[in-house]
Amino acid sequence: MAAVGVIGSGTWGTALAILLSGNGHRVDLWSALPEEARQLRETRRHPNLEQVTLPEEIRVTDDLEAAMGGKDLLVMAVPSVYVRQTAAKMRPWILEGQIVTNVAKGIEETTLLPLSEVIGQELPGARIAVLSGPSHAEEVSRGLPTTCVAGASSRQTAEYVQSLFMNEIFRVYTSPDVLGIELGGALKNVIALAAGIADGLGCGDNTKAALITRGIAEITRLGVAMGGKAETFSGLTGMGDLIVTCASMHSRNRRAGILIGRGYTMEEAMREVKMVVEGVFSAKAALALSKKYSVSMPIVEQVNAVLFDGASPKEAVKELMLRDRRMENAGLEWEEQ
Repeated sequence: MAAVGVIGSGTWGTALAILLSGNGHRVDLWSALPEEARQLRETRRHPNLEQVTLPEEIRVTDDLEAAMGGKDLLVMAVPSVYVRQTAAKMRPWILEGQIVTNVAKGIEETTLLPLSEVIGQELPGARIAVLSGPSHAEEVSRGLPTTCVAGASSRQTAEYVQSLFMNEIFRVYTSPDVLGIELGGALKNVIALAAGIADGLGCGDNTKAALITRGIAEITRLGVAMGGKAETFSGLTGMGDLIVTCASMHSRNRRAGILIGRGYTMEEAMREVKMVVEGVFSAKAALALSKKYSVSMPIVEQVNAVLFDGASPKEAVKELMLRDRRMENAGLEWEEQ
């Protein structure tokens, strides 16, 4: 049995706390909001996970020192926009060599850093790992079969994280490609916004398939240019996560996109979804990275145009469809010219 502190009591943090407790570990779940912590303690219910009850064994607290003290593993489960400030608050109580596993998905807009590097800057003595994949909190909390990937620079660290999370309904693979895992998890949210916008416009399955396929092509181009491995983007944390986020109504990014396609502004859509829409925060970073690495990302460009430049969703679709003619895979050769 391990002692685990889950830092962040959103749906994903809560779902993972339930999973880890079910695996026999001693779990503390931390909320930044005292009132939220009190409600979770008293009701044992999360308002966005209505079908599940928080086990009594899970201790809910708003005391960060108590949540971190004596823990074998810390799980960073706050929204991406709060990762740096939360990690900075954790610094006084972090232990040298303590494992911190990031499960948030995003890129820091101001620095263009993946979140593991943000955490590493704030907690330089920690060993950083990531856990990612096609894994909606609503399904994991209910015990539905799910697969994820634990990534770390050290095999020992990745396998330790794998051993703590894995059970008969939650299968965990390992990978050394931390950068690729994180880029896949962050960038798929931007493509999911595009998929939702297309749904809101009334486009069909053909459009969804095109966005998923061309979306993973964009993600892979940028990921490889930045040093990620192409194999990662065809796996669970690339194509797998992209498919589930573009297709499921559990996806807050897709739901926000649907509303935008129906005429809502970005702000109106985010208020309606009532949770952090990570793709909105990753979109600008993705566009900036595409320019920094000279990588073509037309879907990302059009999502930014709709979100921040006042472009209409219909016009964005038209711009994508009327781009210059080209080969699907430029690396293939013709037998005849």
